[in-house]
Amino acid sequence: MLTSRRGAELLASAAALREAGDSLDCVGRHLRRDGVAPDELAAALTVTGLREKAAAKFGPRAGEMLFTQAGLEQASRFSVAELHARRFHGATAVADLGCGLGAESLAFLRAGLGVRAVELDPLTADFAAHNVSVEAAWIEACHGSVPPHEVIIGDATELGAGAADAVFLDPARRTAGHRDTRRLASSDDYSPSLTFAFDAARAVRFGGVKLGPGLDRELIPDDAEAQWVSVDGQVVEMGLWFGDATRQGIRRSAAVLRGDPGRAAGAGGAAATGSTPVWHELSAAADFPDADTRELGEYLIEPDGAVIRARLIGKLAAELDAGMIHDGIAYLTADNATATPFGQVFRILEELPAREKDLKRALAARGIGRLEIKKRGVDVDPAALRTRLRLTGSGAATLILSRSANRHIALLAERC
Repeated sequence: MLTSRRGAELLASAAALREAGDSLDCVGRHLRRDGVAPDELAAALTVTGLREKAAAKFGPRAGEMLFTQAGLEQASRFSVAELHARRFHGATAVADLGCGLGAESLAFLRAGLGVRAVELDPLTADFAAHNVSVEAAWIEACHGSVPPHEVIIGDATELGAGAADAVFLDPARRTAGHRDTRRLASSDDYSPSLTFAFDAARAVRFGGVKLGPGLDRELIPDDAEAQWVSVDGQVVEMGLWFGDATRQGIRRSAAVLRGDPGRAAGAGGAAATGSTPVWHELSAAADFPDADTRELGEYLIEPDGAVIRARLIGKLAAELDAGMIHDGIAYLTADNATATPFGQVFRILEELPAREKDLKRALAARGIGRLEIKKRGVDVDPAALRTRLRLTGSGAATLILSRSANRHIALLAERC
């Protein structure tokens, strides 16, 4: 229903009421008084709420798209989908197998690639077709033409890539359904399977597979380039790339985006607003050896999660002239502060007693009332510790709990 003119009008009415300041409950009561059927009302309110949540991934363009809860949870951010599309430079068409709501297909179209999108679930496929058609209309209005595109309802394992020379797969990592799904614990339960995904990615000139950042590293194929992606400090995925989508001499990389411009992009996306995402990348031919340990310097560096997942802490340390504070703990220390997109730099103000009773007394003496607690390598629950400390001062600081040499340390620090 929501893909029809009637559905569009209903969603537009709901959006207008929300912009006027009405809560979703008020919107529901208003539309119910107008005679909207209960099932139509429920669908419209669900999508209206999801559009608002989707703004964090898609910016204002989310207001034109259709979503299911499960589809939105797994959909790539606007800026990350564009990063994927860059991998297929030189291809003519991409088969987006298991396209979900079509986030990747939109990016492929924007990049000038033909799209063959395949989705098993009929409702999700209908929503994907709507989202793709909205994007195609914008591209045609701006450029006068749009690459060939289609959304097909069916099983990706049976329909395959067709004539496309590139394949992208995002295997479902949650149970089936449109809402209240749960994450699958085992990669053996992914749909389609990893075996199918890897084989499909190898069968064409360009191949890509999007997976969760915590995938068992033993499952990474030797012929794939693995890239962990972080947006504003959150590791959102690991991408595996095959064939011409790989780069010579690179098998491990961390791609980091700070201040995601996709959240502020208009209907035409980042390119339309002039705020093209600026990605920073750290890469190597293999896992990089960790740096040597050293005594605490004046600064402590917390590597981005993508750098840690990619096992490139040692390379970051070399670039920052830093060392590890302890074997196996992902904190670096240095004598000088060097700005880097690959981690957060803290200036160490002083070392405090590590014993909780003494620590509480020291923080109270310094008037600290608002405390950010970061920890690695120690068995501490930051939330529980903060409650036990009972801080009442007016000051704010960061407390870093970890280990250096053979002792526990508590560092009072400030962000650089």
